[in-house]
Amino acid sequence: MFDSQQQRQALSDTIRDLHQRGWCDGTGGNFSLVLQKMPLRLLMAPSGIEKRKIEADELIEVDSSGKVIQGEGRASAETDMHLKIIEQTNAKAVLHTHSITATWLSNHYKNTGKITIEGWEMLKGLQGINSHSTSISLPILLNNQNLAQLSQAAGELVNDAPYGLLVAGHGLYAWGESLNEARRHVEILEFLLELCWREQLIGSQKS
Repeated sequence: MFDSQQQRQALSDTIRDLHQRGWCDGTGGNFSLVLQKMPLRLLMAPSGIEKRKIEADELIEVDSSGKVIQGEGRASAETDMHLKIIEQTNAKAVLHTHSITATWLSNHYKNTGKITIEGWEMLKGLQGINSHSTSISLPILLNNQNLAQLSQAAGELVNDAPYGLLVAGHGLYAWGESLNEARRHVEILEFLLELCWREQLIGSQKS
């Protein structure tokens, strides 16, 4: 059995902390935590709520079809993305941020379909990477208001993705085998994306 109240507090604390980092201003972003697998019970922030002040008792629970089964409010339109990532990767938490850096870079590189990051020590913060002498390719999906199509496209990429993917002009999805791991992956990927953005700035000043 799970301690629902403890999980609720952990997720709401995480959401507020990510807001303080400037990664989910206003009502931006959506976040989920698996409470149980069979049948699936997913803890989420309801759609339209301000992330800076979300409380544990405001979180909702949804089932495998995205239907709200406990709590008040609507499930995010992007719940399908969370469900697809969980289904494909067996993740226990999915965190979707809207940082300025991830939003800008994902739009800038959308025609390439990916951002390649290599040689940085912080890569070792991603699960399974033990050396800075490596590279990752962070997939970029073209944004699509048809969430079923967007989720299907994500499902074709997540198994080979480095615990994260970008949606062009929209931000970062990151996941992990626990809430703590998912949060670490968000922090690492946002750090690496910030490095990429600064490299772009420096390069443009030199040219």
